[in-house]
Amino acid sequence: QELRSGRFWRGVLAEVAATLIFVGVVLGASAAPGPLAPALAGGLAAGGLVCTLGGPQANPALTLALLCTRKLSALRGAAGGLAQCVGATLASAAARATLPDGTGLVTRVSAVGTAGTALAWETFATFQLALAAFAAAEHAVPQAGLALGSAVAAGALAAGPFSGGSMNPARSVGPAIVTGVWDDHWVS
Repeated sequence: QELRSGRFWRGVLAEVAATLIFVGVVLGASAAPGPLAPALAGGLAAGGLVCTLGGPQANPALTLALLCTRKLSALRGAAGGLAQCVGATLASAAARATLPDGTGLVTRVSAVGTAGTALAWETFATFQLALAAFAAAEHAVPQAGLALGSAVAAGALAAGPFSGGSMNPARSVGPAIVTGVWDDHWVS
């Protein structure tokens, strides 16, 4: 029944489009030196997508959180997660074709700490993003885009020096598929 619903397929298409835009913006900004440009670009893109598309997750970690709290059906969650990975892979392929030497595509564990440190920071950043997403959805605040965009930027800035600050498995898996680089991929 749900597969025959136009609303279901519009939601899937929104996840592909939102993730393609989000990951494309972050990857484009990653060509700049330092962590500030991708963090701000990701935050602004996330905020804008919430305001314009009405809240696609564009992030399998958020989709999983919604599944675990039964705010999303298993079918919608699986279709959404797959759509997000497709959008991220398309954005990564476009970025690889246009950026010099695949600049900044793959998130990496930095020399600042170990993979365990990177995992801890990535977990913390993703948790605060999920908390902001649930709070914005629960209270239906008009500033949801600002809240989520700020959470994305803050998480990317905090975790960036350790793990690349992805907070988004699709943002990490898309470039890994396109480049074939899977070093410490499990962290993000």
